[in-house]
Amino acid sequence: MCRLFSITSNEALSPIVAINALNVMKEGHDGSGVGLFLTDLGGEFEKFKNEPILSGIFSNEGIKALDRFMIDLDFMVKYKLSFRPNRPTPPGTPKRDNYVIRVYEYPADWEGFSQEDIQFRLMMIQLRLREMGEKDQSMLIFSFWPDVIMIKEVGDPLTVAEYLGLDRKELSARTILSQGRQNTNYAIDIYACHPFFIQGMSTMTNGENTAFVPIREFLMSRDFPGYAGYQSDSEVFAHILHYMHNKLGLSMEMYKHIITPLKDNELTRHPDGGLLRNLKQSCRPLIIDGPNCVIGCLPDKSMFMVQDSKKLRPGIVGGRPGIFAFSSEMCGLDAAIPERDINLDYQPMKYETVLVRSERQEIVKWSQWDTLPPLH
Repeated sequence: MCRLFSITSNEALSPIVAINALNVMKEGHDGSGVGLFLTDLGGEFEKFKNEPILSGIFSNEGIKALDRFMIDLDFMVKYKLSFRPNRPTPPGTPKRDNYVIRVYEYPADWEGFSQEDIQFRLMMIQLRLREMGEKDQSMLIFSFWPDVIMIKEVGDPLTVAEYLGLDRKELSARTILSQGRQNTNYAIDIYACHPFFIQGMSTMTNGENTAFVPIREFLMSRDFPGYAGYQSDSEVFAHILHYMHNKLGLSMEMYKHIITPLKDNELTRHPDGGLLRNLKQSCRPLIIDGPNCVIGCLPDKSMFMVQDSKKLRPGIVGGRPGIFAFSSEMCGLDAAIPERDINLDYQPMKYETVLVRSERQEIVKWSQWDTLPPLH
């Protein structure tokens, strides 16, 4: 098993807050990797809310290739933060040349493009850079998006965080997703490290998805370039979320109705059973097979947790107005938000979705048995 921890706060926090929460849950993960997703950024990055940020790992030759590629596209660097650790690498962590976070200025000829066009172009640049670096591992690309930073590495989360110096003042965020453990269902691959990201959305998962292959085949048949990669069976959770929002135009209340729909005999008793039956039929290839606990972040900075219908993976939500956390274990909550009303801590069960909106005032809960909101 791995462990998940995420936090959403009105005050920008160091990623070390999330790393420390993972560390107190260390008995539940094997220390083989760490992944971080940061958004609603603070620190030095707060002034660049609308500019795209590139996150990745580069060899010295990869940096040169990156510079040539981005200059040819007329992207200019506005700000950069690079890690070049000069200490010995931790056990199990590969030696890298450059951990890079770069803010770019949009090309002049992008002015006037629609938001949808800009987002598609950013995604395609991310995919192209990843493809360029795949043969020789000269570029490992995690995200290219405004107000998003991603950091991934193989090794123990706390040890890697200390090695990279992730407590630096330039690096902070109001929304952080973190997972401890590399992929262990397949070969170790840094692209299999959670969280996963696509066009402003990110998810991470504790569990396994044995329905991975049919889901992957369905998504890849949608003729959308971003539905690619799949070094982990959990990456499909982010892509299903994207497909639901961007292609079907459905709200978060429908996510569980797609990945774990009610049984046919339950649908006969639901007030919206007819609509949900049609949704189940049309999205049948996206039904997962758990157990899974999924934590994610939406483009509007809302954070959510869902359990599949088997409910065999731990997950708890707690906090107070202004700061909430989602954790695999209560000790993770205790480490990050010790001053909270523990009576408000909540563990979503098999029919439920919980969400904390960007205002961070309360835990919103809804069940698959609830009447559906109006569809947009």
